This record gives sequence, C-alpha cells and structure tokens, in this order.
Amino acid sequence: MLNILGISINIKNILISALYIIIGIVIYSIIRHFVNKATIFRKKHLNKEQNQKVKTIQIITLNISKYLITIFVLLAILSLYGVNVKSILAGLGIGTAIIGLAFQDLAKDIIAGVFIITENQYEVGDTIEIDGFMGEVIAVGLKTTKIKNYKGAVKIISNRNMDKIINYSLNNSLAVLEVGVSYDHSPKEVEEVLNKLFKKLQGTIPAVKGDYQILGIEALADSNVTYKIAVEVEPMQQFNVERLLRKEIKIAFDEAGIKIPYPQIEVHNGKK
Repeated sequence: MLNILGISINIKNILISALYIIIGIVIYSIIRHFVNKATIFRKKHLNKEQNQKVKTIQIITLNISKYLITIFVLLAILSLYGVNVKSILAGLGIGTAIIGLAFQDLAKDIIAGVFIITENQYEVGDTIEIDGFMGEVIAVGLKTTKIKNYKGAVKIISNRNMDKIINYSLNNSLAVLEVGVSYDHSPKEVEEVLNKLFKKLQGTIPAVKGDYQILGIEALADSNVTYKIAVEVEPMQQFNVERLLRKEIKIAFDEAGIKIPYPQIEVHNGKK
C-alpha cells in the first residue's frame, strides 16, 4: 500500500485490475480470430449476397462480444475494490426498469438492429436510400448503421430510425436506353444491326444477367425514330451498362452506315 499526496494506492489491486483488462483483451482477440476464421471459410462457398450477410453477422457478433467482455471486466474490477457486485446483480431486477427508462432509445436501437439482420432488410455492401441519402452500407452495429455515398460522406443513423428504406440491392436492376435513328433506315435494318451486336456482346459484360431486348419503337420524333432497349443487370450496375451499350451501339451503327440524327438549323437568305 502506497500513500501519495494523502491518497492510498493499493499496488496489488492496480496490477490485478490491469491483468483483468489484459485477459479481457486476449479473450476478445481469440473470439475475433475464430469468428474471422469461420467467416473466411464460409465465404469461399457462398455467393455475393450470402457473403454480405455473413459479414454483417460477423460485425454484430464481435460487437456483442466486446460489450459483454467489457461488462464482465468492469464488474470484476469493482469487486476487487470492495464493491458488492452480487447486490448489483441482484438489484438488476429493480434496476432494469430504471435502466429501461434511461436507456430506452439504446434498447430500441439494439432491438431494431436485431430485426434488421433477421429480416434481411439490408446488409453490409448493400446500396440503400433513406431520407434522400443514398449510399453503400459500410457497417451495421448494435446501435447504429453507417452509410457512405459516392462522394465519400458517411452518414451515421440510429437503428431505430432506419425505417422507410429503399434497398437497391435486393433485386437485379434494369438497364434501359433509348436510341434515335434516322427515318432513312427501316426497322428491319436497325433491328438486324442491334441483334447482331447483342449476339456479339452476349457473355462479355459480367454485370449483365439477362438477354438483351429490343422493346420496339418508343417514339416517332420530328427527326428520328426512337428505339427502346433493355437488359437485366446486377443491382446498381444499370448506369455503367447503359454507358457501355451506348458506346457499342454507336460503333455498330457507324460500321453499318446507320445515321443517328442530330438537331440542325437551316438558314435561308431571302431575296428581294
């Protein structure tokens, strides 16, 4: 026992407290090692969606383990300093109501987090939108969910507020584009060129998950005939696929001599 500036310090208790903390860290490290090892093994045999779910469950499991270990270490240290831990545990029945009132928002967050996982509302890696903010889910914890948009901004939202969500990753998306062609070319000619191109592209774009479809003539505009094209793609890949298809269609039309009209203005000089 040391006495520094009138304060009694029990070196033994300090050392044991430090030992408890180290043991807690070691136990958490062991749990994290086995959880990571188990999930790595599973990921080799699962598809992308299943891997996302495993990753989300992994995060939740590690968070729960961290909180439980912290509580047990804290109780052990309190017991070491003479605090009656048994009375604390016995009083939890009465204290639960008080804690429930004081931490009802926390309880709601945890319950909501459990339902988010069990109901498969969204997972780490999904693209979701809430209150006009759209981005990728980068973390799902017991209390909050973190979403990162394409600019890199991260929004942290309490799980209890994660309602009215739009999940863009649950189903495949549809890439849809319209192509304007000159009236000089017949529908048969245009469709032959497009079908030849789509046959060539089949299987070359990994994000494409369906067959290319010519939905038909969408409009008869002032200077062009508009054709609509669609294809099923991986979630949120429609924009990339649409850009790629526009490029390939332009090249195919140029090679086939099919004109894509553009606005022109004719100016006539009047003579007196």
